[in-house]
Amino acid sequence: MANLHRGEIEAVLDGQPMVLCLTLGALAELEAAFGDEDMLALANRLSSGRLSARDAIRILGAGLRGAGNDLVDADVARLKADGGAAGFVEVVARLLTATFGAGESAPVQGYGGDPTGEVPATSEARDPGPFPGRR
Repeated sequence: MANLHRGEIEAVLDGQPMVLCLTLGALAELEAAFGDEDMLALANRLSSGRLSARDAIRILGAGLRGAGNDLVDADVARLKADGGAAGFVEVVARLLTATFGAGESAPVQGYGGDPTGEVPATSEARDPGPFPGRR
């Protein structure tokens, strides 16, 4: 079971619940992969709102490995998520929010801070936060 206070989230990938966590080592792995010089540069890159599928694979892979899963990025690329690409974006957004926070209104679960996981119908009804997939 994931512990949000430790920056962990749980996601269902390939039909199995999996814990993800961007540990310090996982963040260092992402800095190297993205060519960022420090965590602030990494956070700024990840909060830009633009991520490629390759970026998502790297982030999910680092988060899975940070939580103790033994998967290489090629394995991560073959995983399936409910909701397809949108499902992966939602998992990445929750992982980044658990790691870097989203200010005073950080969601504890679900999408956009709604604990049910429902996506609000209007953009005014949700807090987009600084992370991709949250608009």
